[in-house]
Amino acid sequence: MSDRQPMTLAGKAKLEAELRQLVHEDRPAVIKAIEEARGHGDISENADYDAAKDRQALIEGRIADIQGKLVNAEVVDPTQLESSKIIFGATVELQDLENDEKVKYQIVGEDESDVKMGKVSVYSPLARSLIGKKKGDIIEFRSPKGEKEFEVLNFYFK
Repeated sequence: MSDRQPMTLAGKAKLEAELRQLVHEDRPAVIKAIEEARGHGDISENADYDAAKDRQALIEGRIADIQGKLVNAEVVDPTQLESSKIIFGATVELQDLENDEKVKYQIVGEDESDVKMGKVSVYSPLARSLIGKKKGDIIEFRSPKGEKEFEVLNFYFK
């Protein structure tokens, strides 16, 4: 499997904003908290110190995680895409064949997914079953609620 991380322009911007927050605000704040906790004397029994060190480890881990994802990012601008089949970045309109409910999802990068906002990870069972399909196709996939069947009503790039 490739190390490339597909993501949309919006997903990249969101990660970059989180990275800026971590590097320029959260990291300096936790360093200050560690210094203050050290000033309270014996650090071997200092809960404030332990909490600040734990927070520092989380921040540093997330910074490294985001930097790795950005280095391996394969950024896609959905507005520049054209395809006769569903691909990464597409917004897909579906009809649930069980209850006739219509739903709409955009296929996005792993860090961008938010089902409540209509964004599904390219690695999700739904997205994997949609890739390569076209209008009118019926897809089947296993959801957390069991087997589902959808008809592809339309798809576009925005």
